[in-house]
Amino acid sequence: MEIQSVGESFIRAGQVLTERAAIPAVARWTQAVSEADGVCVIHLSAGVDPCQVVADLREQGLRASPNHVLRGQPLWFGGPASRPFPAPPIAHKPRKARSSVVVGLLDTGVAKHPWWSGGDWYDALGPGEADATEGSQAGHGTFIAGLLVRRAPGAALRVHRVLDGDGIGDEATVVRVLHRMRERPPQVLNLSFGCHSFDDRPPLLLADALGALPDTVAVACAGNDGSDRPFWPAALPGVVGVAALDAAEERRALYSSYGDWVDACARGDWLTSSYLTGGGFAGYAAWSGTSFATALVAGTIAGAAADEPVKEAARRLLDAPRQIRDLGVLFPASL
Repeated sequence: MEIQSVGESFIRAGQVLTERAAIPAVARWTQAVSEADGVCVIHLSAGVDPCQVVADLREQGLRASPNHVLRGQPLWFGGPASRPFPAPPIAHKPRKARSSVVVGLLDTGVAKHPWWSGGDWYDALGPGEADATEGSQAGHGTFIAGLLVRRAPGAALRVHRVLDGDGIGDEATVVRVLHRMRERPPQVLNLSFGCHSFDDRPPLLLADALGALPDTVAVACAGNDGSDRPFWPAALPGVVGVAALDAAEERRALYSSYGDWVDACARGDWLTSSYLTGGGFAGYAAWSGTSFATALVAGTIAGAAADEPVKEAARRLLDAPRQIRDLGVLFPASL
């Protein structure tokens, strides 16, 4: 699908997300409509500006958004967050005791790895949830899964592949997955991707989908743009937005976004975790980015939720005394 640049954001060309009630209002501009899992995608006629259509619908009190393109984070070209590096094997013995906590992982999928081979949650994955094997962010989901299982021993992962091997997905895909999760919501949701919106306002359909999971703690990355521009869904109220610190956990990583909409921070530089096998990698890698700081925070909350309700665990951890301006509360890499 064609990607269109709008200012400093990206959208799927010719697509608008909206509620069913808005379909008659856009009929004259519509080429086709696809509806599934709680979201309508309006495919506009050639030459129609989706941002203008969205503005018109919002003026009528209807909820609408361009189909924003979402990107996995690391995407800071030329810096340490741009690619993974091979790492030696990391000792980790999965805990036999099971936690009742489920962590939803929306990402590039998860590949087979010794850390979870034979685990119930991994054996339950379908072929469509396997990690991408090609692309600049292939292995992104597997890397995050390793951080989560080490941070929250015994927790189960519920994996949904919403990004391709280059870390690219879109709002419609994510909203549909979130809609399907309503029947069995996870306690914690790891969202190591995001976008800027075309007008710097919240993407309404994405906000609605997350709001429909009131008992889930959603944790999302602040982005690797090194700016204070709101990055969604991290900047949404009720979502725990996570920035990245350097390896010493003393300063903001140069690539990390920041701002009063950021709630927490954790080390993002040179973390090591599970990865793909092949291409010079033996199942382990070192990588940097707010994506991975997010997994440390999500994993810490999931680990605490084994002993107390997840909302209470998140509230307690986010009320910790060590607050850093524009980066939120510090979640140490070692607890």
